[in-house]
Amino acid sequence: MTAFLEQSTTPHHLLLATDLSARCDRALDRAAQLANEWHAELLALHVLDPAASPDQALAWASGASDEQLLHVARKQLAHDLALANVPATLSLVSSKHPADVIRDTAASTQSGLVVTGVSGKETLGRLLLGSTVESLARSLSQPLLVVRKRGRGPYRRIVAATDFSVSSRHALLSAARLFPGRELILYHAHALAMSGLADAAPHPSVCVSIEETECATFLAASAIPESVKVRPIVECGAIESMLTRYVREHDIDLVVMGSHGRSGVMSLLLGSTAAKLLDWLPCDTLLVREPKATA
Repeated sequence: MTAFLEQSTTPHHLLLATDLSARCDRALDRAAQLANEWHAELLALHVLDPAASPDQALAWASGASDEQLLHVARKQLAHDLALANVPATLSLVSSKHPADVIRDTAASTQSGLVVTGVSGKETLGRLLLGSTVESLARSLSQPLLVVRKRGRGPYRRIVAATDFSVSSRHALLSAARLFPGRELILYHAHALAMSGLADAAPHPSVCVSIEETECATFLAASAIPESVKVRPIVECGAIESMLTRYVREHDIDLVVMGSHGRSGVMSLLLGSTAAKLLDWLPCDTLLVREPKATA
């Protein structure tokens, strides 16, 4: 409880990492909405890397200098932010290592959240592997908000996915801190037994009952303040398909996940589970890295 209260303020600084493409328009809109909601300062960062942008590569090949490319990018970024109707500071950096620049900028500006977007036309399993987003997800200390949906107001329906690990508890507490006044749905999917072991496995209803008991124990140990309403949901099945179905059927706006744990996203990024989960979820995703233990 004490740890939660000590951190029970929303971020004062937000960092939007944008490549100025159409896929980041939704991330810009969401960053602007959160900055207004939290009365936070917004910093929009674009890392100029001609090798990663076809139009910039063409301009660079035609003899444009870095300063000329930065000037064009600055004008576009300023125009996009003006349309978003939110005060923001612009930052443009030329580098072949965008993840490093984003991570260092987030640290130096004391940003409490990094916001970015992804392409809706590529599977995230393909997009994440070796990408800036994957690098940030692995190394960023701050929560990383990956925006997929068009923002139509504040987040209302929020799911915190849990595997009952310390990492998922930290994600739940972060969701409660960042989005006060919203009901949180604590979601757990219990994987079905392998077909060859089905005869020895308990009936699905028994499994759900057992997991519901563990979920209650997890919540009790999380010391969630009474003012925060948490509704536990336990289902039987694979997390990729079950959570995706739940998100679609219940119009979930945001899924919050821990960085590692029994089945945490970071421990599975190079496997199929996380790639499927991040690809299939039709909503925004907040990845929360568990703080390193101190001696």
